[in-house]
Amino acid sequence: MGVPEQLADRMSMAEQHEYLRAKFSRRNLMRGGAVTLGAVAGGAFVPGAVAQAAVPTRRTSPATEQVDGSLVAPFGRHLAYGNDPRTEMTVSWQVPVAVKKPFIRIGAHPWDLSRKIEAEVRTLYTPAGVGASGDHTQYYVHAKLTHLRPGRTYYYGVGHQGFDPAQPHLLGTLGTFTTAPDRKEPFTFTAFGDQGVSYHGLANDSLILGQNPTFHLHAGDIAYADPAGAGKTADSGFDSRVWDQFLAQTESVAKSVPWMVSYGNHDMEAWYSPNGYGGEEARFTLPDNGPDKAHLPGVYSFVHGNTAIISLDPNDVSFEIPANLGISGGTQTTWFEAQLKKYRAAKDIDFIVVFFHHCAYCTSTSHASEGGVRQEWVPLFEKYTVDLVINGHNHQYERTDVIKGNKVAKKLAIGDTAYPETEGVVYVTAGAAGRSLYAFSAPDSYEGHLNERDAVASFVNTKDGKVDETVAWSRVRYLNYSFLRVDVEPAPRGHYAKLKVSGIAETGDRIDHFTVARRAK
Repeated sequence: MGVPEQLADRMSMAEQHEYLRAKFSRRNLMRGGAVTLGAVAGGAFVPGAVAQAAVPTRRTSPATEQVDGSLVAPFGRHLAYGNDPRTEMTVSWQVPVAVKKPFIRIGAHPWDLSRKIEAEVRTLYTPAGVGASGDHTQYYVHAKLTHLRPGRTYYYGVGHQGFDPAQPHLLGTLGTFTTAPDRKEPFTFTAFGDQGVSYHGLANDSLILGQNPTFHLHAGDIAYADPAGAGKTADSGFDSRVWDQFLAQTESVAKSVPWMVSYGNHDMEAWYSPNGYGGEEARFTLPDNGPDKAHLPGVYSFVHGNTAIISLDPNDVSFEIPANLGISGGTQTTWFEAQLKKYRAAKDIDFIVVFFHHCAYCTSTSHASEGGVRQEWVPLFEKYTVDLVINGHNHQYERTDVIKGNKVAKKLAIGDTAYPETEGVVYVTAGAAGRSLYAFSAPDSYEGHLNERDAVASFVNTKDGKVDETVAWSRVRYLNYSFLRVDVEPAPRGHYAKLKVSGIAETGDRIDHFTVARRAK
């Protein structure tokens, strides 16, 4: 992405951003080319801008000024909950060129879309030399909906001047979403990490759609516009246009299922902002209830029914890939503990599920386990008896026994039940969503194909480098494409509510299942 390798080795994400801004902003000014206001100011996009306010690059200016809106169709629709999933939803999409007056229509029926709401455009400019492509501008559009009714299905259509989804010939472009209920009800959610753009990614999306999930968790490494993922920008092959492909691929699910993302090492893109997340902030609108939205946009929480979901940013604590190590100054961990304490005390919340990218426990021969996560967060998982931890980073499926104090607290065979209140925490690596697969040091062992090992050679990334370890907690290993399905079953007070967790292969076969049970409040 334009930083000499010998410099990138020593630079933090913020330092790389500053270097790139100085280099490419100066080049553009010398050539007389225009950049977006966001680029000149050092930001990723123009907050609150509408489409006609976006400043196109010099190369594309004639085309964007003359485009007829009736010839431009939105694509890449994706949903995300707001801070309160019962009443808030954001609909996001993309347009290939600048359009005028983008909007969303919403209603309770497809033939009643009279409510029209103005949308916001975030313009993302990438100059030639920052990665593999030439100068180009991307246009991401967002409409944040509030004051919705809990448990209600809505129809929506997105458009702009010249393209009105309420017109009869465009009704096929409509989408739907359903808000969270205001009471405990059974529901299903899905999860994985490390998808990117591929045949396998598309196959997993198709299979996930068939599960009819209420929402989906993407545990980092989303599109792989930066294929290197080392938190460096030298020779990374960065190409922001990969996001166009990813959002188009994902639309079949994400246009109706809230696609809740957290950020991994491949999601740090130095050009757009000092923390590397400016590009993601242009593309996604997530809950903004985290510790410091300006620094950690992928840290947030939300509640659906009896289950609290918390998204964390492990780049902040990663010893393996330290480009953003310590970026929050400890505020993320402080916020995280406050969330755990709040949710454990809440009378209507039974389960706490935490998802993020780097693995606390994994025996992959590529990344294995992250010592920073073990140091900072594992003690909190155990203190507040977190019910399930979902990670990506390692491109395979692996599930642990019940762990406490860095040891096996209970062997959790396929089909068994864990009781986190008294036993410990179960960790699942679900990083085989679409990218090329990694390897294990021990044979695969999964449902219908058991090959168990009570001693598996692995390592953990520490501040002093890799440290070898032999572990007993690697219970299920599956080296092929897969995702996670979780069925949430509430229960009357005093009875056991359940998380029924299943690993599902790209073939549709079940490769793992277990239950997490907790007495309902």
